[in-house]
Amino acid sequence: MYSDKTLTCRDCGKEFVFTAGEQEFYATRGFQNEPSRCPECRAARKAQNNNGGGMRQPREMHTVICAECGKETQVPFKPSGDRPVYCQDCFQAKRPSRW
Repeated sequence: MYSDKTLTCRDCGKEFVFTAGEQEFYATRGFQNEPSRCPECRAARKAQNNNGGGMRQPREMHTVICAECGKETQVPFKPSGDRPVYCQDCFQAKRPSRW
């Protein structure tokens, strides 16, 4: 049903083989397009995106007062004011045991 195809990488211009097995894998995942980069360029691009690569912004922290102990703390979300916000220690104490 599938046969190997030779494609050209859009980044480095090197030819690479899009194997019948890879084509079948793409089809089972519902991918519509053939790969446009060779495996080496795909891996390099993925590594750049996953290792920070300057793409991710630092998390915005918000200063709040813990509703339990009154200690000032920071949380990674903007409180809406309709629910209590706890410091990490009080949150852990209120959290149900996982085991």
